[in-house]
Amino acid sequence: MDLLNGGNAPATDLIKDGTEATFMADVVETSQETPVIVDFWAPWCGPCKTLGPMLEEAVTAAKGAVKMVKINVDEAQTIAAQMRIQSIPTVYAFFKGQPVDGFQGALPGSEIKAFVDRVIEAAGGESPAGQLDDAVQAAEEMLAEGAAADAAQTFAAILGEDPNHAAAYGGLVRAHIATGDLEQAEAILNGAPAEISTSAELEAAHAQLELAKQAADAGPVAELTAAVEADPDNHQARFDLAQALHANGNVEEAVAQLLELFRRDREWNEGAAKTQLFTIFDALKSNDPIVLNGRRKLSSMIFA
Repeated sequence: MDLLNGGNAPATDLIKDGTEATFMADVVETSQETPVIVDFWAPWCGPCKTLGPMLEEAVTAAKGAVKMVKINVDEAQTIAAQMRIQSIPTVYAFFKGQPVDGFQGALPGSEIKAFVDRVIEAAGGESPAGQLDDAVQAAEEMLAEGAAADAAQTFAAILGEDPNHAAAYGGLVRAHIATGDLEQAEAILNGAPAEISTSAELEAAHAQLELAKQAADAGPVAELTAAVEADPDNHQARFDLAQALHANGNVEEAVAQLLELFRRDREWNEGAAKTQLFTIFDALKSNDPIVLNGRRKLSSMIFA
């Protein structure tokens, strides 16, 4: 499933070796329609040997939204002089025949990708990252509407384009939670790339998985409510009630019960109330009113 536009553009059309004779056609004229990144390099330049392939990879990943021309400065000294190339590697991006961005020296892969995305967006296009973000939004809407299987398929397709897309990875876990396949959700979460394993998106998915597991064992709300009313200091019953309330979708009341438990005995069961509160908070968006109010009330008790 190709989520990016221009996916049929052959790599040979995207990246080519340029010369002084072809510079006008390859760069100036081509950039009237599509931004062109020009890599000024030389065979004897060590950093060029690292930067060049990384640039080519980023340009290829953009699938036609940008093109690349490689200029050997030893063989194109007139162009190098006109562009005032003083050291290599030097990279310029052209659009409408004019340089619009550039940098000197080698850069890490993440910065190269950001440079290519910036060039595409400056030319009025949508970068691969932007297109994937749009796809994530569409998948989130599917999930919110109850189409969890379709959402999972879209999240998986996004990860096929970018295996380290944290939002898509977290979304895929949550989609499986929504279908009730907790084992698959946990397997996906455990297999997350190290680069994104501590991201906010995966932390939220982990918290939601923990809450889903608890929901499977949650007791009856009515009986637990009666137990707490009969003995307000029955901390286990209050904790179990909070889990049952959350399992039934009453998140705000679950937080209220946990805050009351923390107020009564913050050290009970090794601080279980506070731990459970943080799990609930992590599973929600940081600007959710339940999170904002819950954190404020918890802080007021901690620092009272």
